[in-house]
Amino acid sequence: MKWEVWLLFVVTEAVLSMTPGPAVLYVLSQAIRRGPAKSVWGSWGILSANAMYFVLSATSLGAVIVTSYKLFFLMKWLGAAYLVYLGIASFLGKSSVMPLPEAGSNFRSSSRILRDGFFLQAANPKALLFFTAILPQFIDARHNVAFQIFVLGISSIVVEFAILFTYGQLAGRLVVTARSPRFEKLTNRIAGSLLIGAGVGLARLRRT
Repeated sequence: MKWEVWLLFVVTEAVLSMTPGPAVLYVLSQAIRRGPAKSVWGSWGILSANAMYFVLSATSLGAVIVTSYKLFFLMKWLGAAYLVYLGIASFLGKSSVMPLPEAGSNFRSSSRILRDGFFLQAANPKALLFFTAILPQFIDARHNVAFQIFVLGISSIVVEFAILFTYGQLAGRLVVTARSPRFEKLTNRIAGSLLIGAGVGLARLRRT
């Protein structure tokens, strides 16, 4: 793989990662609702799903899912429904500022955020379209394909994590600097609205 091709992939990945979508909106919602530290768990959940898709993209499974209208349709609506569900749960969430969480519940909350991030991204057909339609454009079939996918996969995870982390830290400052029951109720509704909006956008996604 030529370094020019790798650089072009990194730039493409950065631009796509910065574009608001289900992944970005989920991280923003967690940062606003629970703080910047919690949003990192959501980022890792999303990136874990991306790692799975990199493996799928090296096989015929990814192409099968994309070319199958029924599977694409099912994934799209499952992902949209899951986003709307998370959005409604956040929108209706009660303030949790007064009672401080215990260490055990804090860990369970973090693991749940990671799990939700993974399933959200795994059920996002737009992510699979990226890996099956865009990724192959940067692969040179004359050289070791597995190694190229490995390099691009690591690069993608690093770039997207940096962007999601930045989004989460910036949004999370709102919670750190203005944490109160009334403010948390407002941020819960903002976070919920973001997720519901992402779900609606995903439901309108069409295959190209």
